[in-house]
Amino acid sequence: MGVSTLDQVIKKAEEHCNHPGAKLTPKRKNILILLLRSGSPLSAYELAERYQQQFHESVPPMSVYRMLDFLMTENLAHKLVSENKFIACSHIACSHQHQVPQFLICDHCNKVKEIAIGKDIIDALNINVTKAGYHLINHQLELHCLCDECSQTSAA
Repeated sequence: MGVSTLDQVIKKAEEHCNHPGAKLTPKRKNILILLLRSGSPLSAYELAERYQQQFHESVPPMSVYRMLDFLMTENLAHKLVSENKFIACSHIACSHQHQVPQFLICDHCNKVKEIAIGKDIIDALNINVTKAGYHLINHQLELHCLCDECSQTSAA
């Protein structure tokens, strides 16, 4: 991510957090910057290590988890449950309403792409889950795939 793009995304994130009870503190902002710069999902421990390297300040993993909780509450980051890792939301700078995210995870290079799930698909899932006697509490989907680059490399 280029510097000007990163600056624009951070500015949007700060604007987004401009409501009572939410503040993008310098440390939270730095965690978000690390997620935005990363080409792959990161664990809290990896973030703590990168924080030390990048900002020359030690941050305990438990503090990183609290910062990540804030970023997720504000829809600035997402947790990939299957990986127990985190990524920045790819729609921070968008002006449209956020939809339910679906994550395509490349099992070869660990690259992740966030796409939206259509409302009709979520509705169909809810109907099927309800018919089965359950209640859907998390609509997020994580699909393990091969990205085009890895697919082409493995075919060569």
